[in-house]
Amino acid sequence: MNPSSQSPWYLPYAAAFVRGRLGSSVPVDDQEATEYGIAAGLRLYRFKRNAELPRVRRVLGALKGLQPASVCDVGSGRGTFLWPLLDTLPGLPVTAVEADPIRARDLGAVASGGVDELKAVRGDATRLGFRDDAFDVSCALEVLEHMAQPAMAAAELMRVTRRMTLVSVPSREDDNPEHIQLFSAASLRALFLDAGAERVTIESVHGHLIGIVRVV
Repeated sequence: MNPSSQSPWYLPYAAAFVRGRLGSSVPVDDQEATEYGIAAGLRLYRFKRNAELPRVRRVLGALKGLQPASVCDVGSGRGTFLWPLLDTLPGLPVTAVEADPIRARDLGAVASGGVDELKAVRGDATRLGFRDDAFDVSCALEVLEHMAQPAMAAAELMRVTRRMTLVSVPSREDDNPEHIQLFSAASLRALFLDAGAERVTIESVHGHLIGIVRVV
């Protein structure tokens, strides 16, 4: 077991964020670095361990089975999926893509603060700036429901991925005004089949749909 799993924080990533934001004055010890960041006014709530979300557990289980050589996490946001991913599969090269400039900056601080396997990129899910087949596996958790053109995002996920794409979306209406798409199992499957997927498996997990998409 990763020793950091005993901490209430995703400790290596919280400490790396503090180092990336505050520089050489930060203590070497991860726990001390995290406390230093809190005292300096950094908001580290995003790195606290919560009860694992069922959709995150399911996708991590699929990834452990796939043993990917590289992952592109599209729409990383505050890291709800990213920190468990890095923690569960240590050493796995992960490229985090985020459109929001502040969130992209914060993801970049984690990378520059010492998490060498993480690369942070500011980018748009409908126009990913990577070559074809750049990644072994791609993920987009809670992303497609935010998009005016989800078909473009699905096509881009397929384009940059060699093996599998894993996605999740809400399966029912909610009160989030940023959710502008509602998918059924059939429409989520069709989205990726239309984009050229070889096979799409849809699972229902606690109010969400999980799409496991075989690219080729």
